[in-house]
Amino acid sequence: MNILLMLATIIAVLLLVFVLVKYLRAIINLLTSTGGDGQSYLAKLRLGLRAIETETGHLPVEVTKLNEALTKTGEGLKVVDDHLVGTIDAVLKQKK
Repeated sequence: MNILLMLATIIAVLLLVFVLVKYLRAIINLLTSTGGDGQSYLAKLRLGLRAIETETGHLPVEVTKLNEALTKTGEGLKVVDDHLVGTIDAVLKQKK
C-alpha cells in the first residue's frame, strides 16, 4: 500500500511539474511576442513613437514663430477694423 501511495505521489508531482513548465513556456512566448525581440508589438510601437518624436521635434520652434506672426496679424486686423469703423461713421454722418 505504501508503495502505491508513493508512486501516486511521484506521478502527481511529475504531472504538476509538467503543467507548470507548459504554462511557464506559454507565458514566456507571450511576453516575447509582446516585447522581447525586434519584431514584437512593443518594438514596433517604440519605433513608431520615435518616428513621431523625430517628425514633430521642430514644432516648438515653429509654434513660437507662428504665435508671433498671428499676434502681428491680429494687430493689423485691429487697424483694419478701426479704419472700417471710421468709414462706417463717415458714411452715416453723410446720410444725415
